[in-house]
Amino acid sequence: MNHAAIILSDTELGARLKDAGLRSTGPRRAVLAVLARGDHWNASDVFDAVSKDLEGTSLQAVYGVLSALEEVGLARKIELPGHPAHYEYSHHDNHHHLVCTECGAIRDVPCVVGAAPCLSAEDDFGFAIRTAEVTYRGICGECQANQAHEALQAGQAHEARQTAA
Repeated sequence: MNHAAIILSDTELGARLKDAGLRSTGPRRAVLAVLARGDHWNASDVFDAVSKDLEGTSLQAVYGVLSALEEVGLARKIELPGHPAHYEYSHHDNHHHLVCTECGAIRDVPCVVGAAPCLSAEDDFGFAIRTAEVTYRGICGECQANQAHEALQAGQAHEARQTAA
């Protein structure tokens, strides 16, 4: 369910920033445009994508923009243990993530039960719950195939040593 890329004009980017309460600056429009392309981006990849067009932009500036976009709900941050944080354009939908514990690949998955079911906690302790995040962790198909291939090669090498002995 990875979201399709959204192509936003400079005017549309500026309007989204202003509607969210942010000034429309070149770096903010550039970073938001990258996120709107779809997929999950770490700050270094965003920096690489915008630095060609924004001379003098720093990685630290990109982190600042990503933080500001997340704060106003235009970006969503996905934190992965052992991997850099990733960001995506916020579609304000109820999707979750599959994360490969081997290679760090991230895929979007819709909530299987329906619209925002995770917002009903058994005990909310007086909180007004607005969002819930679910991250499924496992091993992607490509990494599983690589592991199977490596295990097969290791088994064949072991057999060859046994035969030679």
